[in-house]
This record gives sequence, structure tokens and C-alpha cells, in this order.
Amino acid sequence: MHSPQGASGSNPAYGASYPDKSYPTSKRPRRWWPWIVGAIVAIVIILAAVLGGVLGSRAANDDDNDNKSNAAADRGSNSGVASAATRTQGSGAFAVVPTATDQFGNPMYPSSTGSAQIAEPTISTSNSSLACTADDTSSISLDSPKTTHPLLIATENRWSCLPSLIEADSYMSYWNDTVFQNASRFYDTDTPAYIPDGGLGGSGVLDIAREVQLRIKHWAYAYKLSGDVRWVNRTWEELQVAAGNTSTSFGNAGDNWNSQHFLDVAEFTEAFALAYDWMYDAWTAEQRTAIAWSIITLGLQHGLDAINNDSAWWRQVQGNWNCVCNKGLMMGALAIVNEDPTGTIARQIIDLTVPNAVEYCSFATAANDGTWTETPNYWYFGTYSHVEMAASLLTATGSTQNLLSVHEDGTKYTALYHMHTTGMQGLFSYGDAGPNKYTATANGIMFYGQQYNLPVYTLFQRDRGDAPEPMSLLYYNPQVEGQFFQGLALDRHFSNSTDSWFAARSSWTDNDGTYIAMKSGYLQGHQTHGDLDAGTFVLDAMGERWAGELGSGDYLSQGYFDSEAQDSPRWLYYRKRTEGQNTILVNKQNQLVTGQPTTSFGSTNDEQDALVYTPSNSSTAYFTTDISEMNEATSSAKRAIRFLNGRRQVLLRDEITSTAAVQWRMHTNATVTLSDSDRTATLELNGKTLIATLRSPSGGTFGTADAVRDPSDPTTTQYNGNTVTMSEDQPNPGVTVLTIDVAEGTNVIEVLFNPQWAGWSANSFVSPPDVAIDDWSVTSHE
Repeated sequence: MHSPQGASGSNPAYGASYPDKSYPTSKRPRRWWPWIVGAIVAIVIILAAVLGGVLGSRAANDDDNDNKSNAAADRGSNSGVASAATRTQGSGAFAVVPTATDQFGNPMYPSSTGSAQIAEPTISTSNSSLACTADDTSSISLDSPKTTHPLLIATENRWSCLPSLIEADSYMSYWNDTVFQNASRFYDTDTPAYIPDGGLGGSGVLDIAREVQLRIKHWAYAYKLSGDVRWVNRTWEELQVAAGNTSTSFGNAGDNWNSQHFLDVAEFTEAFALAYDWMYDAWTAEQRTAIAWSIITLGLQHGLDAINNDSAWWRQVQGNWNCVCNKGLMMGALAIVNEDPTGTIARQIIDLTVPNAVEYCSFATAANDGTWTETPNYWYFGTYSHVEMAASLLTATGSTQNLLSVHEDGTKYTALYHMHTTGMQGLFSYGDAGPNKYTATANGIMFYGQQYNLPVYTLFQRDRGDAPEPMSLLYYNPQVEGQFFQGLALDRHFSNSTDSWFAARSSWTDNDGTYIAMKSGYLQGHQTHGDLDAGTFVLDAMGERWAGELGSGDYLSQGYFDSEAQDSPRWLYYRKRTEGQNTILVNKQNQLVTGQPTTSFGSTNDEQDALVYTPSNSSTAYFTTDISEMNEATSSAKRAIRFLNGRRQVLLRDEITSTAAVQWRMHTNATVTLSDSDRTATLELNGKTLIATLRSPSGGTFGTADAVRDPSDPTTTQYNGNTVTMSEDQPNPGVTVLTIDVAEGTNVIEVLFNPQWAGWSANSFVSPPDVAIDDWSVTSHE
């Protein structure tokens, strides 16, 4: 593919990386919430590109692929997808599994389960004949890696025992069928075209890199399981084009993978590494050499150049950039370390990336609680890369090389962070949502579950919509036992100061239940992906999201990623400004990035104990925050949210003393009707109704507004000695802002949210007492 040659990388402006593909443009009509789309980036884009018909009944996938079944059979794939009925068969026991996933990838369980249990183990732990042979790692190390392929993600022992595991386990059977089905779909797609998707001067090709990686993961998996060389041949076509070795132009010769935006290089390098490693025995000697030179010339050499000339700024970042870039280089180096035609570069890259990833990537989660310091969506990119590095090192060197132990509290509990940011109606998607994810699924938490002996992670993830993909089959331990929700707390407070937040719900298995979440941490330290949003919240009930987040702005907007300083151009944009959040706006000003909120939390500590679970009437959780330091005009500002009446009602209270006017704001996709002298707001969405009642102040009223910048908002800022003018702001069609305005002085704003549950009458709702936030407790509102 490539003869030896080198090219130096260039230093990208931090964050100027790629356009946001998580929301529609203004030229396209939209009916989805922006924050819903942020969740769909994690789920639906994967579903559309990878899973096909998983949005509906899993059994329905058979019909979805009738036209491709013959082609799939010709290529040696497994045709069809196991039906729900087939998949309920375990090791002699009847086990109820989700019959579908909803549009957010959440499992949908049968409404009636009788005496059946969810997640019965499908392989008995005592059945040693179905266990994979233990790997002997005594002779390998970081200095002396394994000398035979595969070296990446999984050993040959795992690959060898996969067929028996797939045959015995209904989940693995379904995933395997789906992977082969999608491998067949990708087989018939065109080879990649070099289409810039944004970034530096419109040069980024991250989407293309991840699409190529997605396809190759499926084809390489299909080859390993079937031995059919047609998957190899199709992969070779893909590699030839992506390496720039055909008459079809693919980037700039020698720098085809766009080193000025190093994420692109990293993801292409991983794709080529997996092709080289997983299909090693199928390639001719000439093909192996060609692929190895592409990995070196287009990937590793650019990484080495960037590191040596100090342009690899991502090496000092505790976030997804560090994880993704180190992962791609590390996997590329491990794949060819035993056959490196240069004799040195693979070893150099391993020695540079492993300690750097340990020092930075592993610390991208907050200590003690696992919160990802960027956003819930960027968690996907960081953790999937962290896991792939750890799994590859485990296979190749016999150890994860401290990637899992150096910051164990943060890494060990980051799966809980993801689980609790997953609401009934999508993620609590505060901040930027990121680009298309393609291969960045949450399946790495199954690897964490195995390594940390926390089966709840595996049990949770195996029912999700993004589970059926190659990595699941390599990470999953089918001997895991139990139900993910059994003994799982409904509420959790993530108390780190950078992102202090909480989430609480009525159930883990009822997608029509209630979910509330609120955050109030520092506004800096998020790799310029956060918002000015202390006190923002979301609310799910009755299968709808009534209050939600707007998500990303336009990543190519002027100054969008300049910094998190108070005068940063980033804060000119509505979706990033305080007025674009579900919090209080004081004097029409942005919150202060130097403010340090404090938080507290209380809960009745409910743990779900059955598939069909109803909290008791006294069950509750609450979260309080002091955001007095977030505004110059407030001498005191406190906010609190809680469940009432068995988690079927929600109370939100603000206590503010200010020298300027205050506006309470909540963004909703519902149609809002005001009544009762504008003290009642009736929200209607998809045939459901939620009633918001303004309990205080006595003279206050609700209002409504469009989700647009106030005409008085500045359009320029003095930043680094220059006047920066904002780009066109992102539109938010279909979004209404429910508002409450109060004058300066001391005010209490209290709103009661009453979802109109089926079968409930007016007498079913409670009217809580008036309790100051400092006096809130788990029993204060009974």
C-alpha cells in the first residue's frame, strides 16, 4: 500500500474539530428535541447504521432483511435474527428478555411476566465445558508482547470458543446474527469517499474514518467466525481506497488520514490495525507488508512526528482526545510490533502511548464517582477507547498496564455514571453532544464489569439497543448471573465538585415512569464542551421528556471552542448561554465561570427488587444546590428539586435574594396553555398532559417565550485583545420556554409538576407543605 515515507503533523486549534452531526440544520424541519437527538447520536445513529430493525421488535429484523438473505448466505454469514421467543431459552429455565428497544435504545420488557425472571443466566457457571480455555500470560509482558496473532481485544482462545458460547447463549446468538446481518449490509456499500465533514477549514474526515472502522470491525469479525475469505477480499478493497492506493482520490498523498485533525488519524489507524490483526492468517505476505506500511506511514509516523515536535497537544488532555488518539496509535503499534518493517517505530509508539494514556486518559473521570468530566455524550468516545486500549494490552501483554488501576475509583464507577445519565427518554445530555458515534458504543462497560467483578454493568448493557456489535461478543461473560435492576439504587448523587449532579427515578424497567436529574458543578474544566448551566434539570414522565437540554451548537461557529473563560465567544451562543438552560437567569446575564456551587442530596435509598416495581408513597429523593456565587447580583440563591407522592409528582423550588430581576426558565417541546390567571401551565405532548402549578410567589405568573437569544444579548466579545463577532446562532424550532419573572429582592419561586397519570383523579395528587430548602429532608414534605 505504502512505501516508507514520513510527514509531519500540524497543531490543530484546540477543539476546532468537526461539525456537530447531532442536530438538524436550519434548512431541515425538525420535530425532535435537540437533546433527544443528542441521545440518538449514542443510540439511533448506531441503530440505523449497525442494528437495522432493532428499534422495533427484535424478531422483526428477519423481515427487514429478506432482500439480503440470499447474499448473506452466499457470503457464509448466519442469516436471520433470533426471535424473541427463541432468545428466551436459557439453560432449561424460562427467562424473560426485552422484546424490543425503544427509540433511545432502552429495553422494553413484557408487561406481564408471570413468575418468570429477567436475565436468568443462560450458561451455568458449573458447566466447565462451555468455559473458554484460560490464557497463559506468564511469558508475555509490555516489553515482550505476544508473538502470535491476534494481539488486539481478544485472544485466540476467546475466538475459538465463541461458536460454542453463541450456540448456548441467546444474547450472543442474537448479537452474532445481527453482526453478520450488518456485515452483509456493509458489504454492498460503496468503498469510502473522502468527504470532508468539517474541522479545520472544513478538512475533517472523522465520520469517514469511523465508518471505515465500523465496517472493518464487522467484516473482520465475520471472517474470524466463518473463515470465509470474501470478507477479507471486501476488506482489502476498503483498505486500498482508504490508503489512497487507487485512482480514486483520498486526501493528500502521504497524509491521507488528515494529521492536522489527529482523531481522524487515530480512527483510521485502528481500522487498519484490526484488519491486519484479525485477518492476519488470510493475508498474503505482500498484503501484510502493504497494510503495515500504511499503518506506519499514514498513522504511527505522524503520531511520532507530532509527539517529537510538541504539536500533540492532546497528550496533556484528560478527556476523549487523549483516549482516542492514544488508542489508535497504540493498537496500530501492537498489531504490527512483531513484523514492524522499520524495526523500531511500533516499539517507540507503544512506549510513548501506554504511559501517557495511563496518566491522562485514565483520569478523564472524576475521582470516587466516575463522572466523565466532559459530557455524558463524550463519555462514549473516551470510555470505548479506554476499554479498547485496556483489552488490547491485556491480550498482547497479559496486563492492562495500570489503565484500570491507576485511577480505579473513577474508572470503576464510570459505568454507574452512564447508567444514571440514561433517563427514560434519553440521556441527561448537558453540554455538547459530539459528532456521530458509529463504533463508540457503551459496550465497554461489559469489559469493566468483568474486570472489576461488577456484573450489574454487563447485565444492564446487554439489554440495550447498542449491544449487538462485534465488541459485545468479545467483552461479554455469558456466565454472569442475576438481574441488573435487582438491588440497584434508584437514586445517586455524584458529588465531585467539577460536575456535581444527581439523578433519581421511579423505576429502572418502566420507560413510562418518572426521571429527574439536575447538575450544579463548576463551569470550567470540561474541555470546552460544557454550558453555563448550574442548576439545570430534566424531567421525564409518562413516556415523554417535559424539560430537556438543547445540546450542541454549531461546532464551526466563530470562537465556539476558544475557551471556558468568562469572555469566551462560546458564551455568545444561545445553547451555551445561561438563558439556554433550565435554570434561573439573573439580570439577563450569564453565570460566572468562577462560581463554586455546593450541593446536597437525600433519598429514601430505594432499591428495585422486581421487574414490575412501584415505589411506596413515602419514597422520595431530593437534590439541593447553593448557586449564590454564580451571579454578581445574587447575595443568596438556592435551588432544590424532589419527588413527591411515591415519585409521581415533582417539586422545584428556588430561593433568591438579588439586586436585579430574575427569570425562571424551562425549555419544553410541549404545547403550553396558560390559565388560572397564568398561574397554571398545561403542557401537552403526544397526547399526554402535564400540569405545572406556580405555588409561589403569590403575585407571580407563568409566561412563554421562543428559544432564542434576547435582543439585548451581546453579539461580540473582547477576547484575547480582539473583538470576536459570533456566527449565526442555532435555531430551536418547536421549543417553547416556560418562564416566570420576579423583581429584585427576596423571592421564593416554587413550581409543582403533576403528570396526568392514567386512572388518577384530582384527589390522587398531594399538595405539599411550604418548606424552606435548608429544612428539606426525606420526610419534610409528607
